[in-house]
Amino acid sequence: MKNKKKKQQNHGDNDMQSMDHTHMNMESNGGDMMQHGGQMMHMGNMKRKFWVSLIFSLPIIALSPMLKFSFMPNLVFPGSEWLVLILATFLYIYGGAPFIKGAKAELKERKPEMMTLVALGITVSYFYSLYAFTINQFFVADTHVMDFFWELATLIDIMLLGHWIEMDAVMAAGNALEKMAALLPNTATIVADNGDHIEKPLNEVVIGESVIVKAGEKIPTDGIILDGNTTVNEALVTGESKAVTKMKNDKVIGGSTNGSGAIMVKVTGTGQSGYLAQVMQMVSNAQKEQSKAEGVADKVAGLLVYAAVSAAILTFIVWLLVSGDFNLALERTVTVLVIACPHALGLAIPLVVARSTSIGAQNGLLTRKRQALEDATELDAILMDKTGTLTEGNFAVNDYKATDTAYSNEQILSLMGALESGSSHPLSVGILSKLKELNLKTIKAKNIQNLPGVGIQGEINKKNMTIVNEKYLRENKIKYDKNTASKLASAGNTVSFLLVANINVGFVAQGDQIKPASIALINGLKAQHIRPVMLTGDNQQVAQQVAERLGIDRQDVHAELKPDDKEKIVKQYQDKGFKVAMVGDGVNDAPSLVRANVGIAIGAGTDVAVDSADIVLVRSDPADILNFLKLAKHTTRKMVQNLWFGAGYNIFAIPLAAGVLAFAGIVLSPALGAVLMGLSTIIVAINAQTLRIGK
Repeated sequence: MKNKKKKQQNHGDNDMQSMDHTHMNMESNGGDMMQHGGQMMHMGNMKRKFWVSLIFSLPIIALSPMLKFSFMPNLVFPGSEWLVLILATFLYIYGGAPFIKGAKAELKERKPEMMTLVALGITVSYFYSLYAFTINQFFVADTHVMDFFWELATLIDIMLLGHWIEMDAVMAAGNALEKMAALLPNTATIVADNGDHIEKPLNEVVIGESVIVKAGEKIPTDGIILDGNTTVNEALVTGESKAVTKMKNDKVIGGSTNGSGAIMVKVTGTGQSGYLAQVMQMVSNAQKEQSKAEGVADKVAGLLVYAAVSAAILTFIVWLLVSGDFNLALERTVTVLVIACPHALGLAIPLVVARSTSIGAQNGLLTRKRQALEDATELDAILMDKTGTLTEGNFAVNDYKATDTAYSNEQILSLMGALESGSSHPLSVGILSKLKELNLKTIKAKNIQNLPGVGIQGEINKKNMTIVNEKYLRENKIKYDKNTASKLASAGNTVSFLLVANINVGFVAQGDQIKPASIALINGLKAQHIRPVMLTGDNQQVAQQVAERLGIDRQDVHAELKPDDKEKIVKQYQDKGFKVAMVGDGVNDAPSLVRANVGIAIGAGTDVAVDSADIVLVRSDPADILNFLKLAKHTTRKMVQNLWFGAGYNIFAIPLAAGVLAFAGIVLSPALGAVLMGLSTIIVAINAQTLRIGK
């Protein structure tokens, strides 16, 4: 019992290390989103700092000139000015520390931005108030010099409140990653070589082992079902709301929930190679990457530093020349610097992107490059692979026939099945399924090689055999029954031909079904004035038939393509001035995905590590293309809104603080400016959290 307990303890330690690692990654992501804030995520508890600072601010506010002389004159007592000075000094050192440290970090990198402005505002207001206190206490003056102690207190409080809300928003956006990390169980039950069931820590399970998953349990790893039938709830993993039926040889994803059946699963991915780890890494990378909109925000923030300082200097000179009052000119100058801190601008884009990538991950829309969200709102055309995107990709053999008397119909099917035995292509799966259905004898082939855009070749019984498409036959002037091929194609079949020594000896015709959501997808794209384009390696007749049923214009149907042909077509549309998205499987379509303005990889299960795509749609559901476009549209709209919320108030705040309307009796006080600035920060954070995929 002692050893067992010790083992469990070690397991717990390992789990904690794993979760700590995940947490550190999330903190790192938050830090990346907060570069404008000088590593604000690592500067202490903003919530605690806010409440402490607020408590110490109350006496300062109560003893401020506005309240002291107008509402509560009885609060004044000997030494009250000194109390205000002491409390304000504590506030500047304690509450202002995060901003001063952040400013040092920005200046060290020679990139003064938001933290520099905030630090400048509170520093100027504190030392100016110290100057005013000294003048009022120790020197005889004709007029009382107004201090900014209560403005300093409210400014620090509001900025700390804004950071607290900001950090909550960032952490809320990262909750999707925390939920994903928590989906995996702590242990897995493996099947030993002798058949015994052994429970072991999840981080010790390796690829190739077999695990038992009982009814209602979390599936611990990615894998393939070796035995058993069940239904699996993948809602929290892929966003698929319905339970998915799983049988032998089907793939399962670690973190999904097993239904009522017990299954044995062969482990194909765990740890960093598992689906959840890949999804979390994608979301993490997307949140760290900078988009054009964020680049604009950073540039504006940097320019504001110089604009605020320039405006302050100009304000001092003009007021000194006009009024001749040094103290009044200095007061207006400090006012400009205090309220010229739109810190919300630095949060405007990162908070929206953090929210957007998290929502996407929860709905099976994985963002690898956040710039794609902005580019997607300007698309003119979406190019889509036919098989597996617009059609089911589940081919069924409708006809097969020998065209050479040396072979029987069944032999043609068996020979083609031998060549296709090692392929996972939908056409291959269809032929192999038909062989299994007919219980035909399996033949072995040697030296099998794929022929991109053509088919597959190999050696059977010392004869070279090749499976090709109709285009290959035409290009190489190989005889075949064109009438039969045309009839089969016009009925929606894809026809594959078997060549032996470069002579056509038979064919197999397979039919594919259009996905129910594909018609809605095409209609949805047209409604958004986006041109749907279909690309396929299939023959022209089949392609045209599918396009006609979907409502795709004839001119936008490109058939009999090789993988490199798709890239050329993407470029052709781009040369016409189109902004293009390419939707493909992320492997054969890699060149075209890279070439497109937005590359969208579509594929189910564990096929998510697609380096060539900007966006990965986990489910093979055409509706997710529309969902992605909705998310992109709403994300971009929130970005624009937040940029205005973050920087818009400076358009009128700085001029009013400088006193351009002083002749009309309108002068913006530092306190009101600080309130407006804090409100813009709060509005930006709340606005980001209201992002939804929507309609």
